[in-house]
Amino acid sequence: MANENHGSSKEDAALMSHSPGTSHQNQPSSPKPVRLVQDLPDELVQAGWEKCWSKRESRPYYFNRFTNQSLWEMPLLGQHDVISDPLGLNAAPAPAEVGAAGNSASAAAAAAAPEGKLRKRRLSEEVQPSGNSVKKPKVDIPPAQPTPNSSSTPGTPVLKMWGVSPEDKQQAALLRPTEVYWDLDVQTNAVIKQRAPSEVLSPHPEVELLRSQLMLKLRQHYRELCQQREGIDPPRESFNRWMLERKVVDKGSDPLLPSDCDPVVSPSMFREIMNDIPIRLSRIKFREEAKKLLFKYAEAAKRLIDSRNASPDSRKVVKWNVEDTFTWLRRDHLASKEDYMDRLEHLRKQCGPHVSAAAKDSVEGICSKIYHISLEYVKRIREKHLGILKEHGISAETEAPEVQERLVYCFPVRLAAPSPPLPNVEMHMENNVVCVRYKGEMVKVSRNYFSKLWLLYRYSCIDDPSFERFLPRVWCLLRRYQMMFGVGLYEGTGLQGALPVHIFESLHKLFGVSFECFASPLNCYFKQYCSAFLDTDGYFGSRGPWLEFFPVSGSFEANPPFCEELMDAMVSHFEKLLETSSEPLSFIVFIPEWRDPPTPALTRMEQSRFKRHQLILPAFDHEYRSGSQHMCKKEEMYYKAVHNTAVLFLQNNPGFAKWEPTAERLQELVAAFKHSGRAVAASSSSSSSGSAPDSDRETVREQSTSRETTPN
Repeated sequence: MANENHGSSKEDAALMSHSPGTSHQNQPSSPKPVRLVQDLPDELVQAGWEKCWSKRESRPYYFNRFTNQSLWEMPLLGQHDVISDPLGLNAAPAPAEVGAAGNSASAAAAAAAPEGKLRKRRLSEEVQPSGNSVKKPKVDIPPAQPTPNSSSTPGTPVLKMWGVSPEDKQQAALLRPTEVYWDLDVQTNAVIKQRAPSEVLSPHPEVELLRSQLMLKLRQHYRELCQQREGIDPPRESFNRWMLERKVVDKGSDPLLPSDCDPVVSPSMFREIMNDIPIRLSRIKFREEAKKLLFKYAEAAKRLIDSRNASPDSRKVVKWNVEDTFTWLRRDHLASKEDYMDRLEHLRKQCGPHVSAAAKDSVEGICSKIYHISLEYVKRIREKHLGILKEHGISAETEAPEVQERLVYCFPVRLAAPSPPLPNVEMHMENNVVCVRYKGEMVKVSRNYFSKLWLLYRYSCIDDPSFERFLPRVWCLLRRYQMMFGVGLYEGTGLQGALPVHIFESLHKLFGVSFECFASPLNCYFKQYCSAFLDTDGYFGSRGPWLEFFPVSGSFEANPPFCEELMDAMVSHFEKLLETSSEPLSFIVFIPEWRDPPTPALTRMEQSRFKRHQLILPAFDHEYRSGSQHMCKKEEMYYKAVHNTAVLFLQNNPGFAKWEPTAERLQELVAAFKHSGRAVAASSSSSSSGSAPDSDRETVREQSTSRETTPN
């Protein structure tokens, strides 16, 4: 009986993924196959095939747990490849218009298929819409680009390089994750207008190596400029947030480094440097620390005002207040910690505006210098890339193909220019860590997440059926994110954080969420997501950057990096999408509840006419997943949020009708947050996580400084 229930639910789940008129909100987030007694050849079992039972059709069918493919007849290895034909269009007739005519036509076509021909299991079209009166758009499924048939086990060459024999089940099990923090079975309900391939150039290890070297140089330039001109270390994570903020306005060609921005001076970088002038203020625990900090601030303010072109009045005000502070420090030996902090706040109010005015030109010079160095680096990278393409006879200038005006379920971003041959990349195992090396530069990822990248690549890549380019592309991807967030210990991990697994399961179950607006191949939970880099990430399922993605309908989760400019641009994008779509559209947004002062993004969403509900999750009462989950220890996978989190539901009218945040659903969602991810992970190893950039804000707000944006 359990087997029959499984067969029915699995077939229903497959049906829901292709029927735009069917609601997802009541479906389980990850229907898992229950095995029947197997009578399949060993090679089919090794390739992921299982025999299941369909309760509705009262007959067995065959399901591949690796590719989510279903067939009525026993599969024949080599006749259907999920990479070259992921939808089974060559194995069974394409469905006609939904309706009686479509059913009869498809049945006739199926009957006419030659005996023994591999056929895609037909998705029943008898299920009626789930009571939702909203008119559904006609949605097509984009055909895959044709590629040569691959071997029965895609990636065999890579397996052999890894020392794994595809014929050996125990060795092949190395590719199966021991713990899963994602659910790649969930099908998308995000509908978009058909779009042309991107003109961004495909990644190449040689180009990525040069880009990473120049990125390290740029970081070093930033550190040296801050130390030499202002006498301070760069504000924590400020370079990372500079890149996030620049990408909001950048129109340049490079996927990582900014090269065409207006204004040239970054508001984010300028603000964060100014916050640390004349010195960086830190949290104080003891009286002696407070006294020392007050003395250092007074001394730094006097030194700065003496060394800059300040007005006579500014010099007079600063010097008088500094001398008054020194006098007070010499006289009052019984002052408490609070007395010292009050005196520091008074000194900052009196001297701060004059110090900032004196340092303004210098700080703007730092921001401008970093941008122009980045611009020169981008030119060098571009020349290198074009040289490699020219060497292999590939033109970077490709004519954009005509795009048919139709609605389709979202699919991974494609690149217009073909990829040149890629060099060999080495790989070896160190315990449970996979090490990928190119020209002595090594990047690492845990075996579980390497397996995840393998699966995402199988689902999404269409130009590499034999997986010959898999390792070079993995190296490029890991190197890109390493350079994006820095090579320091724990640096940038918060900018890639994620919601816990059980929260994603609840969002999918309660509100039909099937898509992440801000994620990466490393931390995504669903196999459909937007990410920062379409060139490296598109092969692993990315739909491209969120601000360049325009869905017509669907239910989305948004947990952006905590960069104020990016969050503000995100809200503008939400508003535009909700205003222009007449189809069900829903965004569930997770951002920090910063009130001192409130961020523009939070204020705008709270005042939006599309806001349907708002929750506040108290600090230390809910968790996030680490941004370094692809490498961190199991005990470091979750951390407590140190700030309140605001959860806002933005929906148009059809979206509200379909995914209304009712009291019952909200109560269940809040209850899910009260569970620890550690406990849930320990009790269930089947489902899992990864997702949009979240937050790890250890220093949410330093004493007497404006907001410091850190781990996302």
